[in-house]
Amino acid sequence: MDNSIINEILREYEKKRDKALYEQKLRQNEVYSKIPKLKEIDKQISKTGLMISKAIINNPENYNDKIKEVKNKLEELKREKAILLTENNIPLEYMNINYECNKCKDTGFLEDGSKCSCFKQALINRAYKMSNLEHILHKENFQTFNINIFSDKPFEDEKMTPRENMQNILSICEGFVFNFDEDNEENLLFYGTTGLGKTFMCNCIAKALLDKGKIVIYQTAFKILEIIEEYRFRRNSGKEQYKLDYELLFDADLLIIDDLGTELVNTFTNTEIFNIVNSRLIKGNKTIISTNLSPMEISNTYTDRIFSRILSKFTPIRFFGPDLRWES
Repeated sequence: MDNSIINEILREYEKKRDKALYEQKLRQNEVYSKIPKLKEIDKQISKTGLMISKAIINNPENYNDKIKEVKNKLEELKREKAILLTENNIPLEYMNINYECNKCKDTGFLEDGSKCSCFKQALINRAYKMSNLEHILHKENFQTFNINIFSDKPFEDEKMTPRENMQNILSICEGFVFNFDEDNEENLLFYGTTGLGKTFMCNCIAKALLDKGKIVIYQTAFKILEIIEEYRFRRNSGKEQYKLDYELLFDADLLIIDDLGTELVNTFTNTEIFNIVNSRLIKGNKTIISTNLSPMEISNTYTDRIFSRILSKFTPIRFFGPDLRWES
């Protein structure tokens, strides 16, 4: 992603911090006007760090007693502050800074210098906007899902009608989102011919989890292999973005691999697909695979290692019915 985009996101973080500090200041002034003594207590609390530093500088060989004295005073001030707030029915955390992300304090980076998940998600969201996927998710989500477009007439030799089958699929997908944070090793395999709603259902799940603050990567199998090739073989320009794109294939809360089977299948692609799927399974990161291939065709197309991992660790969900693209 272009540096100008990253700088723009960092400026947004700066605005968030300024807003959080400004709102804290307003709350502080509100409380101080109501309880003037609290302002003096906060001033004394803010001086304790300086008092500790002075104790170390003035008496470097024997400062422990002084530090203990300062810390005891600090605890006493905090207790007094808590009592005053409680007596006036003010929550103890009311005067704290309310960051949007408490993990990075709206900086985008953790204490070890690594990118916070919210920063990664901001990059993803920007990528969605740039790729127009955000517009698609606005149109295709659980709220806009219409069960009535699916046929309620018997289809071939199936026991359920396409509408009944889709109602069952909808329940499974809503449950997948609702229980997403549980360590239940739930992964989904959507399969069936084109025009049956597989991509729409992937969009529904992606939108619901993005709204919950999850990191969701939604790419075709072809694009995923392109990302891998860019990271492995063309790293001279845009190196940081290639690295982020590649790592998110493994680390995202949810990876949706769309159109598995449309990519060029060879030893390299087989190895890379297996590596991604298997690594995510080991980490407990969830994956959805959408494909036009049947389980038998997957078995014939990919290595036994890939097929066995998908068969044993993914819930197969079959889409069937008349092609919706040809329905009036």
